[in-house]
Amino acid sequence: MIKKVVFIDMDGVIVDLGTNINNWFNKHPDLHKKYKQNPDHIPGIFRNPPPIKGAIEAVNKLAYSGKYELYIATSVPWGNSESYSDKKHWVENHFGKLFHKRIFSTHSKNMLIGDYLIDDRKKNGAVEFSGELLRFGFDWENDNKPNEYPTWEAILEKLL
Repeated sequence: MIKKVVFIDMDGVIVDLGTNINNWFNKHPDLHKKYKQNPDHIPGIFRNPPPIKGAIEAVNKLAYSGKYELYIATSVPWGNSESYSDKKHWVENHFGKLFHKRIFSTHSKNMLIGDYLIDDRKKNGAVEFSGELLRFGFDWENDNKPNEYPTWEAILEKLL
């Protein structure tokens, strides 16, 4: 059986970065002005954010279904050099060895070759991805409207 290839974005898909950023600003109101335009440049912001509700369980279900080869496809901010290692740490902490040597850091997701890309945004080449883009969660760039697959249950319905 040939497995289908699934790329999974991190922020806003399996990682609740928005909650982590809001909590950080609440603890550091004096730094709000410095990082308001680029909160992804906050040192350590990617290290320990909470997972999106249902994400860990859903990704494990996809992995253990035997139908898919799973990869992480995430963009790292150019202005935060430790973000890649923090994201790698997060993945290992929540998934163990599931994504060992299966993490792509790219701002050009259109260069990835696969069947599905689960992403909340259209940026960084996601719209031009060669397979099917599964828009997850909420479109925070357009009034926080729900995307086509607002929950991990909806993703599992589509893929399992």
